[in-house]
Amino acid sequence: MTYPNKLISLVLIALITLDSTQAKVFQKCPLAKLLDSNQISRTLISNWICLIQAESGADTSKKTSLDNLSASYGIFQINSKEWCRVGRKGGKCNKDCEDYLTDDITDDIECAKQIYRDHGFSYWKGWTTKCKQNKRLPDISGCWN
Repeated sequence: MTYPNKLISLVLIALITLDSTQAKVFQKCPLAKLLDSNQISRTLISNWICLIQAESGADTSKKTSLDNLSASYGIFQINSKEWCRVGRKGGKCNKDCEDYLTDDITDDIECAKQIYRDHGFSYWKGWTTKCKQNKRLPDISGCWN
C-alpha cells in the first residue's frame, strides 16, 4: 500500500472511530439509572424513557430537520428554534445544538428538565401520542436491582 493510500485509510478509520464513540443508543435500565442520577424523580422516569423512545429511539445522534427551518437534536430532540443555537451557544438552554448529539447526555437532561418545567411533557409530540395516560410506559421496576 502506498503512503497516500495508507494515510487515507488511517483518516477513514479515525473518522469512523470518532463518529462511533460520540453516538449511543441507550437501553432502558442504563438510561433509567442515568436519569435517576441526574435528579429526575423515579416516579417520572418511565414517562421520560417513553418520551425518549418516542422522540429519538434513544439514539443520541438523531437530528431531525423540520419544515420551519429549525432542527431537533439528540435523545430528547431539543429544537434549535427556541432551546439552542447551531454553531454557537444560545437559546433558552444556552447551548450549541451540536452538543446534544454526543453520548454524554448530562447537558441534554438539564435542557429537557427546563423544557419540562416550562411546558410539561406535552411539549413533546412523541410523549403526547405514545405515552400520555400511561399508554406505553416501560416497566423499569427491575432496573434498580
